[in-house]
Amino acid sequence: MTKHDIARILEGIGLLLELKGESPFKSHAYYNAARAIEGLTEDVGPLVASGKIRELKGIGEALAAKLAELIGTGNLAYYEELKKSVPAGLIEMTAIAGMGPKKIKTVWEKLGVTSIGELEYACIENRLVSLPGFGEKTQEKIRQGILQLKKRRGFHLYANVIGEAEHMVSMIRCVEGVRRVELVGDFRRRMEIVRDMAFLVETDDPHFVVAALRHVNGLSEITQVGRQLTAKSGLGLPVSLTLSKRISPHAVLAATGSDAHLAALAERSRLRQVVWNPAESEGGHLGPQVGTEEALYAALGLPFIEPEMREGLDEIESAEQGRLGRLVEASDIQGIFHNHTNASDGSGTLEEMVEAAKALGYRYIGISDHSQSAFYANGLKEDRIRAQHAAIEALRKKVQGIAVFKGIEADILPDGSMDYPNEVLARFDFVIGSVHSRFNLQEEEQTARVIKALANPYVTMLGHATGRLLLSREGYRIDMKRVIDAAKAYGKIIEINANPHRLDLDWRLCRYAKAQGVKVSINPDAHATEGLEDVPFGVNVARKGGLAPEEVVNTLGPDKILAALGSRANDGGER
Repeated sequence: MTKHDIARILEGIGLLLELKGESPFKSHAYYNAARAIEGLTEDVGPLVASGKIRELKGIGEALAAKLAELIGTGNLAYYEELKKSVPAGLIEMTAIAGMGPKKIKTVWEKLGVTSIGELEYACIENRLVSLPGFGEKTQEKIRQGILQLKKRRGFHLYANVIGEAEHMVSMIRCVEGVRRVELVGDFRRRMEIVRDMAFLVETDDPHFVVAALRHVNGLSEITQVGRQLTAKSGLGLPVSLTLSKRISPHAVLAATGSDAHLAALAERSRLRQVVWNPAESEGGHLGPQVGTEEALYAALGLPFIEPEMREGLDEIESAEQGRLGRLVEASDIQGIFHNHTNASDGSGTLEEMVEAAKALGYRYIGISDHSQSAFYANGLKEDRIRAQHAAIEALRKKVQGIAVFKGIEADILPDGSMDYPNEVLARFDFVIGSVHSRFNLQEEEQTARVIKALANPYVTMLGHATGRLLLSREGYRIDMKRVIDAAKAYGKIIEINANPHRLDLDWRLCRYAKAQGVKVSINPDAHATEGLEDVPFGVNVARKGGLAPEEVVNTLGPDKILAALGSRANDGGER
């Protein structure tokens, strides 16, 4: 049992105790214990066995005994009994935006609501508005949260499941008789949200391979219709496997999609009188028999279009006009901005974040903790800014081979002003302006707010532009095309936030930013050293947006980046 499994169970106990109305001290004890276990850097098992686990703050004799039971048996009787005392539907309600334990307890006790379906019906009947702590706006927020939950069920963040998909490729490739495996569909196009996995499998002996696939670890519920197999992955994604004696380029093209891109290619083939024969035995062919996808596009008079761009938007027109160059790659990224330390709400120290970035091969890192308005994130007031800058200057002398830049993620206030005066902002090498409050402004107000911030001469770039959280929270109402136009007018950069839950700026808007000549910075928004590794997910967004290396500012080296940022600070650079 991993520390993550243990922490999840402890958090579950804390939640159940809250729902039952137990003492807050009791539930918080379990929440604190979960955080302590999650933060361990060593194996929890030996610590429990030796009794050293009690040296952790918040782990007393009773909790230590429960941990021993968990690790020893894989179960915890106390947890199982608690679960029996609370309807399972109440736990599911915690996934709804706006429904915390207190509100869930209220609708359970006052209305007898024990499931999401009952809660939705209670909203329709307007029964929540009179409950203490609710009201009309809260009821509508909960109703919208239920709709969002329904919408996202069955969907998965690409980052959460790409590891399983790649592992599946490796497992299938090891099956005797399999010559080739291709992961296609949404995964190959690197969509930010996926629903299923699709594989093409090349083999001369499909019957033997089908039998062998039934024993592949991670595949279950396998059914077969001809050469088509369906299954479930370990994470619950539907899986399809198409077996054939030869994986033709056309089969790869067709299975990659998207439908809109394929329809545009079909129309182009009709206009150019190039034969498209989907009835051909191994998946059809386009034009003459060819061995590569590149040749298929060439048959239509087009350069190769990378899989990420095949969304049926403007990629064919861009290819035809010669506007598709080399797309940015993860290896092009020289350094990273938007990184938090434990000075605000990060978990890593300044030195730990810098050393981790250096270990990943980056040549510079920009530190940008939260600003003073972000009280919830321990934002920095002016005295702490001075202290952090002194620490950065000292670290520059100590750590060689990586530049460390002084930055801040400054809150954009509701009126569009920044939460520091300009004389404070002038001390930074870069300033990320971000919205962290008042998401419910009308579109015109929100747009004007952000544009005013971009007009500030000390703001370098716009952070997580729409505030969205994938599969969790819609972005706020804002006219992003006007914002991008303003970024162009003021010479500002827009962030592609590489956190897999954000991926904001959206790739569709990246194409508009590219057309307007607005540059982006691919930033991890890291709150721990592990978060630095999210950059490739942001690169996926940039590639889907058609961005070349020169359109991403942090492909520049440390000797050129400050000039590109328009920094008004007096120092910085490699130390």
